[in-house]
Formats: sequence, C-alpha cells, structure tokens
Amino acid sequence: MTAAGLVDRVRARLALHPGLPSAAGVAALVREEAGGLLGDDDVLRAVRVAVDELAGAGPLEPLLRLPGVTDVLVNGPSEVWVDTGEGLRRTDVRFPDDDAVRRLAVRLASAAGRRLDDAAPWVDVGLPDGTRLHAVLPPVSGSGTCLSLRVLRRCTRSLDDLAALGAVPGASGGLLRALVHRRLAFLVTGGTGSGKTTMLSALLGECDPADRLVVCEDAAELTPSHPHVVRLLTRPPNVEGTGTVGLRDLVRQALRMRPDRLVVGEVRGAEVTDLLAALNTGHDGGCGTLHANRPAEVPARLEALGVAAGLDRQAVHSQAAAALAVVVHLRRTPTGRRVDELGVVRRAGDLVVVEPGWRADDGPCPARHRLHELLAEGEP
Repeated sequence: MTAAGLVDRVRARLALHPGLPSAAGVAALVREEAGGLLGDDDVLRAVRVAVDELAGAGPLEPLLRLPGVTDVLVNGPSEVWVDTGEGLRRTDVRFPDDDAVRRLAVRLASAAGRRLDDAAPWVDVGLPDGTRLHAVLPPVSGSGTCLSLRVLRRCTRSLDDLAALGAVPGASGGLLRALVHRRLAFLVTGGTGSGKTTMLSALLGECDPADRLVVCEDAAELTPSHPHVVRLLTRPPNVEGTGTVGLRDLVRQALRMRPDRLVVGEVRGAEVTDLLAALNTGHDGGCGTLHANRPAEVPARLEALGVAAGLDRQAVHSQAAAALAVVVHLRRTPTGRRVDELGVVRRAGDLVVVEPGWRADDGPCPARHRLHELLAEGEP
C-alpha cells in the first residue's frame, strides 16, 4: 500500500461520516487503515498528508507553517504567492485545477461555519486556528477561485524588543513611554503590514499594572504583557446569516465593564463613533489602530467612517478634537518596520488637523513644542 492510496482510503471513509473531520480523527483513521503495512516513517508521512488535505489547508499548509509568514494568496490553480515579511514572492505550489482550489475554499469556509457557493460567492471569516480567510468564487472572480489567508501572529514583543530591532528610532522610545504614562488617547496608524498591532501591543505593555485594559478585536491579535487584560471578540453570522456580533457592539459592552483603558484593535467602521464618544466621557488613555497612509490623512479617514455611521462632518471633527491627542504613525521600509512620525491632533477652525511633532527623518515639525508640552503636563 502506498501513502497516496492510504489517503484515498481515508478520504472514502470520511465521506461516509457527517461533519468536518478533526486532525486527530484523520490521524486515527490513517493508523487504522495502515494496519502495520507501512513503516513508522511512511505512516507519519501519510498522517501529515492526510491531515493537511482533509482537515488543514491542503497544499497551502506547508506555506502557512513557514517562519514569519503573514499572507498566503491564491490567484488561481497555478498562481500561489506568499509573504514572509519581505514582500510577496511566487511559490512552486500548484493545484491540479480550479475545482481543487474551490473545494479547498468551500471546506475551509465550512470549517468556520460559513457558506460559500454560487449563491454566496465570497466569504470573509476567521478559521478555528485564528487564520483569516477571504475567498471569492467565479464568475465574481474572473481569474478563477481566489483565496487570501492572513496568518495572525500573536504580538508579544515589548517596546525594548522593538527598539532593539530598529523599529523605535531616535527619541521616539522615550516619547512613546511618556505618551502612555500621561494617559493620552492615541491612534497607531500606517498601511497594511506596517506593524500597527505589534506596536500597539508593546505600548499596552507599558501601561500601569493597576490599569484594567478592555480590548475589542476581530481576532485575538493583541497580547500585551500586562496583568489585567479583558478580551472581547467579534462573531461572524452563522450559516443562517444571524448571530453577528460586531466591533460596535463590543465597544458598547466594554464601556459597562469598568475599563481604565478602552482599546479597539482596528477602527474601521461605525465603532469609531462609540470610541470617540467613550474617550470624551472620562475614559483616558484609550487607543486603537487605524489604516492611513500619512498622519495628515487621519482626520479625513475618521470623517469618512463617522459620516458613514450617521454623524455629520462637524460632529466627527469636534469629537476627534476633544478625544484624541496623538497619532503614532508607522511605515514599512525595505529595512523593516519603524515609527515614522508622532503627530499632534489640534483644532483648525471647525476641523482638526494632525501636525508633525517628531519625525524619524528630522524633517520640519511645527507641533514639536506642543508635543513636548502634552507629554510634560502633570510631571513634577
């Protein structure tokens, strides 16, 4: 008996049982079917192949195990890309045909309790192991079934660790610590993959151990080194399309949980209104992350989210001016991720703007004096 034949027999047996197979169940069936006909090495190899194909991510599983991998992308049966922190590169992994890609996508979606078929041709959901799955089926995807797998790495680095890696250049380390100790509200901004979550987790680790941190996230990415962290996680709809728990729901519940610091892992929707309102009602030191290419674009980004949630433009800017003090902006460079700018939020008439208070490139900083004033207030 060959390993491939053994996998075929296990697949046939699994087809007779309802529900999704577990890794342990697949492994048990492989050993049962082997029946001593294969050596230990062959059995272990067959177990790995069967688990990957029948309960894991199939041919993508080895890519997901690569050290430092952040994304695995499938643009069709012959186009598989991976990012291990140094940009996307094409791999040698191939699928037999688009039907094989589609079967994998449907199985992964089913494992998360979601539907993926011609009537629901896309899905965005967290898998049981924490990986984020996005899939689109033809004909919505014109190039064949597309898969995007985002590997969520727990952020356990401290601010000192990041400084050792060059992510906290110059005086930014001392300024960031002062920002946290002064209990100023702030947003960590940057593009995709710039290290926002890692930085926010490190900054939360600098909070007073007596603080109660209530963290609202889509997935459990933030793991600050802090003794008192309460985590609230969103929940996608079930196969009937009900039961959704969104970030806005979590923020509202968090306000009733006596938080010393309210943390939103990623501000990207209507929850911005509840966060700004919370930061204006005595919840000092609140923070979160926000996608933005430059600090100066943060007010426009907040405005777009707030207006979409029902606030008018002036209300969004008024709330932001009263709630937020500093923007910590990160940039991904060829040499790594780093703090690029600390911006100060201030009023400019009826609107708010963000002006540089510190820059990694030593460029002009019109708000330098104001930043130091904010961080020095309350010091003896």
